[in-house]
Amino acid sequence: MHETSQEPATAGMYKQYIACLNARAWNELGEFVAADVIHNGRPLGLGGYRAMLEENVRDIPDLYFNADLVVANESHIASRLRFSCTPVREILGVPVNGRHIVFHEHAFYTLRAGKIIEVFSVIDKMAVEAQVRP
Repeated sequence: MHETSQEPATAGMYKQYIACLNARAWNELGEFVAADVIHNGRPLGLGGYRAMLEENVRDIPDLYFNADLVVANESHIASRLRFSCTPVREILGVPVNGRHIVFHEHAFYTLRAGKIIEVFSVIDKMAVEAQVRP
């Protein structure tokens, strides 16, 4: 992620959030994510959000969040995340099962009091499917 001194503090917070995810520092997740966080319209709360991330890592042990494009202001962050990984099971209903794949996620975050309160996330399923077709 590229960062300049003109970017808002939210860009720095997001960089730390991504580092938290990559370190699997789940106990620190509450520093970045609100207790009543919503993901794709589902009120998960911090515990549910953490469980979702832990499940992602179980299914993709080498999951590494690479934020290759970030746009941030005081209340919103938009990010394009790049993943180069080897899921051990299916992902998004696609039977990847141990094949190495590369795909992107586009995530839009709303912040409240400096924490992520809502996430809208879209994963490029077509890219995953194209890589596992016979």
